[in-house]
Amino acid sequence: MTVRFLVIDGYSKEGRQDLVQGGASMAGNLYERMITRILPDAACDIIFPSDEGGALPSGAALEQYDAIAWTGCSLTIYDDDPRVHRQVGLARAAFEKGIPSFGSCWGVQMAVFAAGGVVAPHPHGREMGIARKIQLTDAGRGHPMYAGKSTVFDGFISHVDEVTHLPPGAVQLSHNPYTRVQSAAVTHGRGTFWGLQYHPEYDLHEMARLTFCRIDKLIGGGFFKDRQAALTFVETMEALHQDPSRKDLAWLLGIDTDITDVGVRQCEVKNWIERLVLPSIRK
Repeated sequence: MTVRFLVIDGYSKEGRQDLVQGGASMAGNLYERMITRILPDAACDIIFPSDEGGALPSGAALEQYDAIAWTGCSLTIYDDDPRVHRQVGLARAAFEKGIPSFGSCWGVQMAVFAAGGVVAPHPHGREMGIARKIQLTDAGRGHPMYAGKSTVFDGFISHVDEVTHLPPGAVQLSHNPYTRVQSAAVTHGRGTFWGLQYHPEYDLHEMARLTFCRIDKLIGGGFFKDRQAALTFVETMEALHQDPSRKDLAWLLGIDTDITDVGVRQCEVKNWIERLVLPSIRK
């Protein structure tokens, strides 16, 4: 049986070009790679709803998909922007159709916003690189998305907005000292959406390239003293990606298997597929 996933890459055309020019992968491709690592026979269609005419593939309808996955995005969800409006409409349609959904960063914000919650600028500004000490709530410790996951862990992250108010039917699953909602399960209409603020689809290489893409903003935000410091950080991440046995670099970056072990990093996605997507197909 081939499981069909619709991957919604929310980035604008300009945002995608910025990523590619900086050596990063496009968000939709990262999600396809992650899904097919977990479920090799999966079929993924990637769409770009920020683009005019970038909605569903020709002749396709939402009902033809077994699951929907939402990538990150550099747009702002509370802006009065037709690129955002199209995506909110898609999220609401998916809830009404009852299609199991998952997403990171923009994904969890989209789920919350489409279901009636609130997303706002983060009062402390950007959270970038590694989200430290993400802690499961009581609900998170018992939630199937976190089966087999430590109750406290680190994860890749990059965002400037955060969920401030969950809608009815949503449950906070994790938080950390910086961000109040690091993950949530949203039930709305006939649908269920499991969302993360952090990024399981990234690896050290992709975070290094994203850092490079955002280098001027990060220097301006005080993350690095100057460009050379930023480039050294990027090079260190790249070097550890190339040689994961470099304990010196892992120590320097302050990371462990939460970050370097793909099975640990993508545990939530595997659980989503095995515990929400596949059972919904068998019904």
